[in-house]
Amino acid sequence: MTEEASSVPEVQVGVIHIIDDDQGFRSALEDLFASVGYDVASYASTRDFLISAQPHRPGCLILDVRLPGVNGLEFQEQLRREGWTLPIILVSGFGDVPMSVRGMKGGASDFIEKPFRDQDLLDAVVHALEEGRRRFVQNARYLDAQNRFKGLTARERDIIKLVVEGRLSKQIAHELSISEVTVKIHRASAMKKLGASSIVELIRLAEAIGL
Repeated sequence: MTEEASSVPEVQVGVIHIIDDDQGFRSALEDLFASVGYDVASYASTRDFLISAQPHRPGCLILDVRLPGVNGLEFQEQLRREGWTLPIILVSGFGDVPMSVRGMKGGASDFIEKPFRDQDLLDAVVHALEEGRRRFVQNARYLDAQNRFKGLTARERDIIKLVVEGRLSKQIAHELSISEVTVKIHRASAMKKLGASSIVELIRLAEAIGL
C-alpha cells in the first residue's frame, strides 16, 4: 500500500471481510479500515471465513487471488453456489491480473492490483458496501415474500399467478372453471395474507420471488 488514506465521506453500514494468508497485510488493512470507522473481520484462510462469517449480513469481501489450497476464483465460485451475496473485491499481484479479469467476469465487484493506493481500495470498498446493502435488502425482501407465499392455498397461488400475468377476474374464472365471485374471494384472501393492499404491491411481491 502507498500514500496516506483520506477519510471517506460517510461510514457505510456492513462488515468488511478480509481473507489473506499474510498476517502483516491483514493487519495493515484492519488498521486502514478501522481508521475511518469501518467494522472489519479478517481471516487467514477461506475455512476460517466459512466458520466465522455470517452469510446474511451486509458487507463485502476482500479476497486475495492467491491463497493456499484454493485460489480466490475457486472460492468466489463456491460462495456463489452456496448462496452468499457479499460483493467481492479481488486483490492480486501483477501476474494474477488475467485471473482477476476472469473473476470480474464471474461477478466480482472490483479487483485491485498490488501495490495499490489506500484511497483506491477505500473507493472500491465504498462501492462494494453499497452494492452489499442493496443485495442484503433485496435478499431480505425475497425471503419475506417467499415466506408469505408459502401461507397461500394452492388455489390462491394459482389465482395470484394469473393476476400477476395481467389476467382479468373473468379470464381467470374461465381458465380455472370457477365463478368470478370465487376468484375475487380467493384473490382478496391471498392479498390479505400477503399484506398487499393493491395489485401493484402484489406484483412487487411476486417479482421479488420471481413468480
